Amino acid sequence: MRFAPVLGLMATLLTTPAVADPARLDARSAVAAKTPRARAIAWDKYSLKVDGQRVFSWGGEFHPFRVPSPDLWRDILQKMKASGYNTVAVYFDWGYHSPKQGVYDFSGVRDMDRVLTMAQEEGLYVITRAGPYVNAELTRGGFPGWLVNQQARARTDAPEYLQAADEWLSRINAVVARHQLTTGQGTVIAHQIENELDVVGPAQQRYMQWLADKARADGITVPIFHNDKGRNGYWVPKGSNVPGTVEGPTDLYAFDGYPGGNCKVDSTPSSPGVAPDWGIYGPGGAKGGASASPNTPGFLAEFGGGWFDYWGSNGDYDCTAIHRGVGYQRVFYATNIANGITLQSFYMTYGGTSWGWLPAPVVFTSYDYGSAIDEARGLRDKARVMKQMGEFVAAVPDLTRMDKGEAIVPSNDKVRVYHNVNAETGSHLYVVVHNPSSATGDETFTFAVKTRDGQYLVPSRIKGQDSKMLMASYDLGGQRLVYSTSEIQTHLKWNDGDLALLYGRAGEAGETVLRYASAPKIEVIEGDVQSAFDAARGDLKLTYAHKGLARVRISGGGRSPLTLLLADAETGQTFWRRDDVLVRGPGLVRGEAAKGGVLSLTGDTETDSPLEVFAPKAVTAIRWNGAKVATKPTASGSLLAERPLPGPAAITLPDLAKLDWKTAPGSPEADPKFDDSAWMRTEGRRGGSTVRGPTGQPTLDMSAYGFHNGDVWYRGRYHGRADIDTLTLHYGGGGAGMLQVWLDGRFLGQHELDGGLPRPITTGVATFKLPENLRGTDEHVLSVMVRDNGHNWDLDADDFHKEARGLVSSSLSGPGTYSFAAPIAWKIQGNKGGEDIEDPVRGDANNGGQYGEREGWHLPGFPDAAWAKADMADTKPYAGTTWYRASFDLALPKDQDTTLGLSIGDPALPRSPNKRYRVLIFVNGWNMGQFIANVGPQRTFVLPSGIVDPHGKNTLALAVTSDGAPGDALEAVKLVNLRTVRGGIPVARVPAPDFKP
Repeated sequence: MRFAPVLGLMATLLTTPAVADPARLDARSAVAAKTPRARAIAWDKYSLKVDGQRVFSWGGEFHPFRVPSPDLWRDILQKMKASGYNTVAVYFDWGYHSPKQGVYDFSGVRDMDRVLTMAQEEGLYVITRAGPYVNAELTRGGFPGWLVNQQARARTDAPEYLQAADEWLSRINAVVARHQLTTGQGTVIAHQIENELDVVGPAQQRYMQWLADKARADGITVPIFHNDKGRNGYWVPKGSNVPGTVEGPTDLYAFDGYPGGNCKVDSTPSSPGVAPDWGIYGPGGAKGGASASPNTPGFLAEFGGGWFDYWGSNGDYDCTAIHRGVGYQRVFYATNIANGITLQSFYMTYGGTSWGWLPAPVVFTSYDYGSAIDEARGLRDKARVMKQMGEFVAAVPDLTRMDKGEAIVPSNDKVRVYHNVNAETGSHLYVVVHNPSSATGDETFTFAVKTRDGQYLVPSRIKGQDSKMLMASYDLGGQRLVYSTSEIQTHLKWNDGDLALLYGRAGEAGETVLRYASAPKIEVIEGDVQSAFDAARGDLKLTYAHKGLARVRISGGGRSPLTLLLADAETGQTFWRRDDVLVRGPGLVRGEAAKGGVLSLTGDTETDSPLEVFAPKAVTAIRWNGAKVATKPTASGSLLAERPLPGPAAITLPDLAKLDWKTAPGSPEADPKFDDSAWMRTEGRRGGSTVRGPTGQPTLDMSAYGFHNGDVWYRGRYHGRADIDTLTLHYGGGGAGMLQVWLDGRFLGQHELDGGLPRPITTGVATFKLPENLRGTDEHVLSVMVRDNGHNWDLDADDFHKEARGLVSSSLSGPGTYSFAAPIAWKIQGNKGGEDIEDPVRGDANNGGQYGEREGWHLPGFPDAAWAKADMADTKPYAGTTWYRASFDLALPKDQDTTLGLSIGDPALPRSPNKRYRVLIFVNGWNMGQFIANVGPQRTFVLPSGIVDPHGKNTLALAVTSDGAPGDALEAVKLVNLRTVRGGIPVARVPAPDFKP
């Protein structure tokens, strides 16, 4: 057996003890979040090891930059921890921190030290993913705007690119280094140095070595890895010696995959897919997944936790949450466990919001992803299944060292049973799926169990998209579980014995066999449970149906007492494991603390909820969110609240239609008399775009002039000719991008890039006829507004992120004339200040170049008293942009957590019938998204607490861009309650500047 070097400390490598130890650490205690002690990280082919203790990393992805309210980071991390995760994976977005080369910000909503500290405080391991390239459906894949102007090819060892990457890595690596488990300062256990780099030439090999050397030089001592896109066998650790692989400067080999298909075009779930074998049951070799690196543990750096949605779809997130939901998780994630993959990270676990101009062209504002925690921070049903699976992984450390066992042939060939054995502990794992795993029939079957405890014929059933993970010959604390047809959710030492929670599908028969030296005493506390003792074998057999919750106490027989809870799956999901405490009832249990016989619990209730606590006997009193809870002891030894915990009170929201709305026209740049004297001329610049205008044309790419996000304006002057009647504009606008054109103040029209494509067309050519009365030989003024809906990603390492945005070229022509028949002298203006951004608190993703943005119309405190009063029941369409502003007060209950949303038009429809306009939504100055009526599908926009003030005054500003055609005007705008619970955590309003003259 080959072991990797210990990282962080010189220590003797230990293996998991061969004899089961009731006091062994589980994954919760292994995190050691609050213990400032350096830990040694090592690994072998089975798992990571922390101070010799094997660790199963059960993780999920969360992006702090998609939640611009730092207090909410803790809310999400607490929900992950409560939902069974022991690890959080975090991308860092280079562009989010750097508006200009040499300028970096790690404060406020960009304080990455803060999120890593929170993860440590909440008891989560962290996998850091620092780029330089991350993808993540971000504009430019996370590269900063200024990088697109480089001539050097990105993601190579080109000196210009390395110099830029060094700036970023010197800063972000320092942050990571301050939070490593190996130094005792945090809980970072692994670090990714590049993402999905599937070009492996000499320039990339030198680049990868530079990244690894840079990480080590910057103090990164945890294992480093690269995430291989689609299991190519690229960048495996040296010495892997698998033909067809490409070795790299990594300690671990990680790969990703999103199997199982997506929703159909009508936003209904497609048929289930077949779960792949990417580990010990796979085909092997370079492209077999974990087999590409036989000396390191199976590591899925990204596995499908949902999927992103695109402009012009029918709105797939709710469908994705079902398609890649409960059944998908049970089948696909359990198959990964069967394959011995002991580092799994599910992308996404909380998707969040691509607010402002963060989105790449392939996505719109919402990045809900159909993930376990929805964009409004609610726990979906799939989160509760993740809790059951995660608690199983945490409670059963034997899973961290499994080999293939003897092949199992079930009695029904429509069923497959994976069989693994832990040679050190003697335990067996049986993972049951359909054969093929995409099937959904109702199958009954038996299979043979042959262990050190004897041979048994075990009956079972599988129905629908489902799996079962069953343990046999397993030391369940101080007990021996011979086998069970119920799944283990969790077990723990409890008072003078053990407490175990097992579950199965509602209505299905279950049987559990335990081994005793002599006949034990059986007490059925609740439910219908039959028992029989086989003295010859020492087997106690319990039979029951999974219905609600049955409770059994078993004592004597040569073992410590066992309290056994037998639940159906849905009832099992009402339990929450918190260290040495098991809680039943509330919608969420966030934390626990015991002092002087009082157990203080914190959490949320979605409705009036029971509370039952299985705590150490020293606990005699319970508090819930600080309030005393009257309890009574139960026959099970638990404490039960005498009255339900109260759910949330109803809330009242203001009717936005009744507010005092003000309005003003927002496209003065269209006026030929507009003063553009301070604008930059489009000359003397060379950009890095992969799409360029013809030779002789000026560089028009907005990024060449330091404007990287949102809208950009051009004003061009030319001398007309009678034979010139056509204007042709080549432009880049990203997904569902657009441009509008005026000539001498007259609106010529607009052009929109097509939506409805998962990989959208991001550039286009727009042609406009010039009005006859504007074709004279006088000087004419063109005004052009281009909306940039994101730069491309660099998924294929081909500099696709450098594709031009804004105008690329412009041509005036006529019948029989040359193209480019008259030169146009262009000037350009984007966001105020360009790379020297005006609002560093909200950052460069917040604003583009709309006139109202440059003048501060989106900000609280802007003096709009002189604006016209708006009739929101009868809004009018105007060509260009029209602004609307209003303020509203909120006084929501302070002991509740409410997520609000802003809806435009009919939320039941993905698009507005016969309407063509778009809206930028600003809440207290923060750009919280873009609505496009004719493209869709998003109509409701999440307004995070901290951005919206639930206990004070709020300012709403809407920038409505229309073609001015009849009916193309703003529809009804409503404030909606997306979710409300009683509980939550303290959330402060995010500090940000108001308007200043």
